[in-house]
Amino acid sequence: MKITLKYCLGLGLSGWMLAACGQANSASDTLTASTEAGMASNTGNAASFRLEKIAEGVTSPVELAHAGDGSGRIFIVEQPGRIRIVKDGKLSPQPFLDITSRTVRLSENYSEMGLLGLAFHPDFKSNGRFFVYYSAPATKGGGVVHQSVLAEYEASGNAGQAQMAEKVLLRVDQPESNHNGGHLAFGPDGYLYAGLGDGGGAGDKHGKTGNGQDLSNLLGKIIRLDVDKGQPYAIPADNPFVGKDGMDEIYAYGLRNPWRFSFDRQTGQLFCGDVGQNELEEVNIIEKGKNYGWRAMEASQVYDKSLKASAGPTVLPIDEYPHSLGNSITGGYVYRGKNIPALQGRYIFGDWSGKLFYLEEQGGKWQRHPLNLAGDGIADLRVNSFGEDENGELYILTQRKVGAKSPTGIVYRLAAGAGNQ
Repeated sequence: MKITLKYCLGLGLSGWMLAACGQANSASDTLTASTEAGMASNTGNAASFRLEKIAEGVTSPVELAHAGDGSGRIFIVEQPGRIRIVKDGKLSPQPFLDITSRTVRLSENYSEMGLLGLAFHPDFKSNGRFFVYYSAPATKGGGVVHQSVLAEYEASGNAGQAQMAEKVLLRVDQPESNHNGGHLAFGPDGYLYAGLGDGGGAGDKHGKTGNGQDLSNLLGKIIRLDVDKGQPYAIPADNPFVGKDGMDEIYAYGLRNPWRFSFDRQTGQLFCGDVGQNELEEVNIIEKGKNYGWRAMEASQVYDKSLKASAGPTVLPIDEYPHSLGNSITGGYVYRGKNIPALQGRYIFGDWSGKLFYLEEQGGKWQRHPLNLAGDGIADLRVNSFGEDENGELYILTQRKVGAKSPTGIVYRLAAGAGNQ
């Protein structure tokens, strides 16, 4: 794969430094968007939407999460290794957590390493536990470029700063610098889910069948852990490979670089954007024990004919699009907030090139529609990630310049426009 925008989105966005934020109070703080006819069933005409600026000057915002504690805070992850708090429209002057001393040293240029994931324990309000996923320097040679680390931290109640003591749950050797995945989320079952890319390079080149189809390692997988039992964790008894060939942690496999997944808070379905190789970007609904094809398949197309013959049944995506439309998918969320009725139940996602889309289920099939942004300065934004607050409202994390330490990040909240209040 060319090192263009395809490598640029397993994560490689840029750096930013949450410098200022606030709710939209002027025309310069609000962007407008319109969709095509896909919204007509609910609105009668094309619906318009706004993007309200929440923070700018952020260093490569790659994740946004809430603590579920009723505080109204949102937490923004900066790729170099910091987590920043926004509350009541203001950015805290000090980071909630700063582990830049523990992450790999990032260059000023593009990178897919860094602090990539954040998830708060469902009982965070009472136990203060939260989890991060980051890239750490390799502790050994033998072809290991760095290690992906899943670690636990704690914070006291409503404290604005977490404790620095770290409990490492998992270290995964990475043979390349890219395709690290990194998203974390607790499912409705109370278990912690984590997404890992295929180990990087191009074409899932490591091993005879690549990592995505190799059940003896965790690369190219979504894993599921019980972090309330065991040391450092326990395996849920119904994980699909317990007592079978394959690592017990694996929940689903055959993924190239799962760049953002999320649970529909109403149905519990697990949606995942998986970054493609040369031709197609895809959205999958992830189910336990299923094989999503890579590298035998790239979305609905055969990528490796010989491997396809032996891979067994694979699950096709609910949506795919070619590189004539975009170049690197950014998975999002099913909208379940209250402020934008016209988007209720739609899956909102984007492409790193700056495009936004939504999927709508019609007659058992998912239909994709564009969410076209209009206004000066919009076309050059990179869509790094999406986030959801405690009320189900959605946020879009963007930046203007490529580079893991570029302070050009802007975080927006999606809002209703005229005619769809």
